[in-house]
Amino acid sequence: MEKTNIYTMQFRRKRKGLTNYRKRLKVLAAKRPRLVVRRSLKNIQAAIVGYDKKGDIVKASSHSSNLKKFGWVYGTGNLPSAYLVGFLLGKRINPKFDEVILDIGLHKSVSGSRIYAVLAGILDAGLKVPHSKEVLPSKERVMGKHIMDYAELIKKDTGLFKKQFNSYSKKGHTFDLVKKFEQVKDNINKQQDK
Repeated sequence: MEKTNIYTMQFRRKRKGLTNYRKRLKVLAAKRPRLVVRRSLKNIQAAIVGYDKKGDIVKASSHSSNLKKFGWVYGTGNLPSAYLVGFLLGKRINPKFDEVILDIGLHKSVSGSRIYAVLAGILDAGLKVPHSKEVLPSKERVMGKHIMDYAELIKKDTGLFKKQFNSYSKKGHTFDLVKKFEQVKDNINKQQDK
């Protein structure tokens, strides 16, 4: 009796849960550069990636740690910093590409999330990305008004406020997120227009 191999080994990246090849094939079939957005708890990373037979080629990238060069002193994992990462990337790459496709990888698609804040920044910088208007966060959330409202709410409880926002006062910064957001956005505009 002949024995057959009944188990086929999956690709390593699929076994480890790093790549969904079905989604990747659909995105690559569009034959356009991808806007790859990856997030962690403290940082946001975005890149424009092109396909090549030898491997993907990163055309331009932006990381939330880059925002410090433009005067951003607040957290780098929140919604306003995600928007600024997208805006910075869009300003860096704007003349080179007309349209890109959003690639969120294995992250879940949640309307108004940090991933779509990066998309909003890219759109405001002038790039075209196919999307639905319902997934984008509101302008108030993009500017950090919800964080300011939360800070005002817990200001009464000084212990909780110090625990949450004390690092800014230790560094000598006032907690005015909306104003700083506009300043950093203007700095990115000025820097990239040169």
